[in-house]
Amino acid sequence: MLKILGKASSINVRKVLWTCAELSLPFDREDWGGGFQPTSDPAFLALNPNAMVPVLVDGDFVLWESNSIIRYLANQRGGECGGQHLYPAEPKLRARVDQWMDWQATDLNRSWSYAFMALARQSPAHRDASAIKASCEDWARFMGILDQRLASTGAYVAGNAFTLADIPIGLSVNRWFETPFDKPALPAVAAYYDRLAARDGYRTYGRNGTA
Repeated sequence: MLKILGKASSINVRKVLWTCAELSLPFDREDWGGGFQPTSDPAFLALNPNAMVPVLVDGDFVLWESNSIIRYLANQRGGECGGQHLYPAEPKLRARVDQWMDWQATDLNRSWSYAFMALARQSPAHRDASAIKASCEDWARFMGILDQRLASTGAYVAGNAFTLADIPIGLSVNRWFETPFDKPALPAVAAYYDRLAARDGYRTYGRNGTA
């Protein structure tokens, strides 16, 4: 049985939970992180010295970093198909999935960090109006890139089929719509948001009222 360490509200933990749902993988989850068992606990640090969730424990194998975890699950624990419907083996198809996962983890994440902490989390440390404005503008610019991509594919981020890339991207799209500020109209992103909502895993772990 897989064990997932991390609170269910964490966006990075939700990536792993959603992936397990897509692959029909059973798991046990333990609450770690803010408001629960502290990740500064020596027992947790022995698993992840970065003191961050999620952590995956698969027997005697321990893995941290959410994108690494979901790639591992698709490769190692994906059932008879090996998870290739989510993470193709063919190099060019896999590279396209990796490209968008990496884009989400770097460019997109960096753009919304300040605005999300200020507007959704109401963080006292994020009250600089100019920084909020700049973050919202950057966020909208990168979401515009996503909108163009989705308009081109007419379906999902990596092409016409749902893949692993849609899990981190889909959670970011949920965060976009759940954060209160004036947003540009992005019709392809809005249609994608509704398309993802047809998936049980997304309704449970993604578009579930949690940003």
